[in-house]
Amino acid sequence: MNVVADRRVDPAALPPAKAVRLEAEVAYAPGAIVSRTLAKTKGGTLTLFAFDAGQELSEHTAPFDAFVTVLDGEAEVVIGGEPVRVGRGETVLMPAGAPHAVKARGPFKMLLSMVRGEK
Repeated sequence: MNVVADRRVDPAALPPAKAVRLEAEVAYAPGAIVSRTLAKTKGGTLTLFAFDAGQELSEHTAPFDAFVTVLDGEAEVVIGGEPVRVGRGETVLMPAGAPHAVKARGPFKMLLSMVRGEK
């Protein structure tokens, strides 16, 4: 880990002060889901995902809000039993405590932003 201006920089994170296209920062893999954590702090995490067609994250819950922002392709997100279709450029909130699942309708990339609330 490098230190930049009195803060730790994870080598897996994005380079500081440089514009990047997030969808180019994670690659598809046949029959798999690939993830790359960009940031992880007490306040939350930012993780990129690339799903091959038909791949899915099974239903689960999280103790904090999670936002799915679609970078490429299209997915079905089921939140509390209700399916929501999301495509490139769209964001959907999965509220804390609500059961949710994600299924790729084709090759699909997303940024998952998880925000921990105050305790």
